[in-house]
Amino acid sequence: VHGGMGFIEETGAAQHYRDARILPIYEGTTAIQANDLVFRKTLRDGGASVMALLDDITADMNAITPEHDDEAAAQIAAMAARVIHATDNARHAIQHLLAAANSPRKAAASGHHFVMMMGMLTGGWQMVRGAAIARKQSQTDGADVNFLSTRWTLADVFITQRMPQVDALAETIMKGDEAVLAIAADMLAVQ
Repeated sequence: VHGGMGFIEETGAAQHYRDARILPIYEGTTAIQANDLVFRKTLRDGGASVMALLDDITADMNAITPEHDDEAAAQIAAMAARVIHATDNARHAIQHLLAAANSPRKAAASGHHFVMMMGMLTGGWQMVRGAAIARKQSQTDGADVNFLSTRWTLADVFITQRMPQVDALAETIMKGDEAVLAIAADMLAVQ
């Protein structure tokens, strides 16, 4: 229980109540971004742009080959392989969305999952690219090895934590839309 002018200000509770006024604005932004990605960026061109992005991701990851046979190089190559695997799953999910192009409700049902999947996938792509660059730079004289090794360690954390989520979201996109559409409006009514 908060009481007194100084007490509520000192605890930070007042800031929470001031910030709470903006929360309804944030509520719809993920759906807006998801619908934009699904309908305007993916379905409008038959998936050509997003498939080109996936091709770029795959090409970049295939280009990452260890120059030295050591643990760090092998770790980065394994991370690149993991991103390629997730990219393949994303490609299947996109094919599913493209097949639902004539059913806007079906495509929209997967929108949130699609935007999250693509965000994690592109994040993993960039993390591995950064790790590979850091690995090469760590071999030069005067390199900040601690900073650079942190780059590939953080990339490894991201890949092990987020790429499985890309796979799960891809599966949800491919199998979950029918379940969402089976919910009738009266099922959500408050009695």
